Amino acid sequence: MRENYSKSNWYVITGGPSSGKTTVLKELEKKGYIIYYEAARIFIDGEIKKGKSLIEIRREPEFSREVLKIKIEIEKNAPQNKIVFFDRAIPDSVAYYQIHGMDSKEVFKFSKKNVYKKVFFFEQLSFEQDYARNEDAKTTQKLGNFLKESYKILGYEIINIPAVSVEERVQKILEEIS
Repeated sequence: MRENYSKSNWYVITGGPSSGKTTVLKELEKKGYIIYYEAARIFIDGEIKKGKSLIEIRREPEFSREVLKIKIEIEKNAPQNKIVFFDRAIPDSVAYYQIHGMDSKEVFKFSKKNVYKKVFFFEQLSFEQDYARNEDAKTTQKLGNFLKESYKILGYEIINIPAVSVEERVQKILEEIS
């Protein structure tokens, strides 16, 4: 991985499952920003195309490790000189490792300080299950706490994005990056 991240124009959008991240990222993409969508969905979609079930795909610890590998590869190749938004980033894997009782030291060796300009944490919306989510509402709340803590441990200031309309969330983010 590149060592000189402090000059990147990278932003992270994080939060618990069903917090509206992807919807906002699609709006930012329409405005011309570079978006890297959630690595877990990329992996799940690829495995489903191979004929695997969600139960087969989401087996731990393999699932979390595969998702981390994808995140590392994405960040390794992302342009630093352009504004980039990540739907979750490497430090999110710390929280997922913790939720599954795995040793998060494995993730911290890939997590660097000063990689991202800002980290936006989306407050939870009403929880909705879908084809790729298997968390319940209680796990989602716990995961949200772990996500915030993961970034704080690495020294990032968390910018809370309230559960308001998509337009208001996009506006808040754009105000923060200008």
